[in-house]
Amino acid sequence: MPDKTTNMLKIGEAAKRLGTAVETIRMYEREGLVLTHKTATGQRLYSEADLHWLDCIRRLIKEQSLNIEGIRRLLALIPCWDIKPCTAEERRGCPAYLSSIKPCWHIKSELPGGCREADCRACPVYQSARECTNLKTLRLRYSKEG
Repeated sequence: MPDKTTNMLKIGEAAKRLGTAVETIRMYEREGLVLTHKTATGQRLYSEADLHWLDCIRRLIKEQSLNIEGIRRLLALIPCWDIKPCTAEERRGCPAYLSSIKPCWHIKSELPGGCREADCRACPVYQSARECTNLKTLRLRYSKEG
């Protein structure tokens, strides 16, 4: 069975490929924009999908004039309750449903049991969020309303 980290890049290699600083990638992680795969020793590793998402974040900041807080709020607008269909009862007490400032994976410890136990990197909500076009669509929709 192949190791799932075989084709992943270390943080320095990822930063070099993206033309950004290692600290910038760490900041995106701290701010809840990206979920990093970590080895047992704590080494950060990045897949091609992660690199695509990191590049998307950089483009949203540079080309769309969004800041980190704006990106985080857009991520919070992704309807996780539709993607992972939750019942109305589950939504009533769910901080991800009730909040519009942090995505569900950023408040994982506050979520109900099933979501709290889930692997957010594999979750369809996080996978959907990493599609740059989804965030651009959300931004356009909410900028026209506001």
